[in-house]
Amino acid sequence: MATTISARLNESTDTLLRVAMRADAVLSGLTGIGLLIFAPQVAEISGTTPSVEYTIGASFVVFSAVVLALAARPAVRGSGLVLALGNALFTVATIAVVVIGVWPLTTVGIALTLGTGVYTLVMAELQYQGVRRIPK
Repeated sequence: MATTISARLNESTDTLLRVAMRADAVLSGLTGIGLLIFAPQVAEISGTTPSVEYTIGASFVVFSAVVLALAARPAVRGSGLVLALGNALFTVATIAVVVIGVWPLTTVGIALTLGTGVYTLVMAELQYQGVRRIPK
């Protein structure tokens, strides 16, 4: 049994993408749950409102469920490419939120927002590299 699984992994070209998608889903889901639990506290230290944090937390949980479902599909190249692009765009959005001043963010809020942008940029790169490994 172990040789069958390891042979499949050696022949697989979508492993990096699937792992990156699942990691993104799990980490985003855990962050979303944390935001849903601690929304008032996060809002207080970040400069947003609890309703903003509840909305972001719920969005992360829904995003997590969708990405987990996409990662389980037989073919993941197309959805992985869309996800990588979406993560890159989310990075740009986090920078825009800080630069434009959408909310009166505190220093902690700016750090959290830009940290989210760094995270999504790393995920975008991992997912894009995973897509590139899959033959067309």
